[in-house]
Amino acid sequence: MGLLSFSLIGGVIGGAATVAAAPLVLGAVGFTAAGIAASSYAAGMMSAAAGANGGAIAAGSTVAVLQSVGAAGLGATLTTATAGVGASVGAGIAAVAAVFI
Repeated sequence: MGLLSFSLIGGVIGGAATVAAAPLVLGAVGFTAAGIAASSYAAGMMSAAAGANGGAIAAGSTVAVLQSVGAAGLGATLTTATAGVGASVGAGIAAVAAVFI
C-alpha cells in the first residue's frame, strides 16, 4: 500500500472515531444530558468561568458550548468540523506511519 492509501484509510478511521468519541469524552468529563455533573472536571470549569465573569456563564463561552453539545449532541456543523479534524489527524498519523512500514 502506498502513502495515499494509508492517508485515506487513516483519514476515514480518524474522522469516524472522533465523531463517535466526542459525546463519550464530553460525558466522561461531566458535560451530560442532565447538565453538568457535580464534582466533575466540567463543574470545575464552570466554577472558574463563573468566577471570572462575575458569577454568570457567558453565552458562547467554552463551557456554554460544551454543555450544549453534552446536552443535545453534536449538530451538523460541529459533526462536520469534528470529523474534519479527526480525519486530518488520522491521515497525518497514517502518512507518518507509512514511512516506517
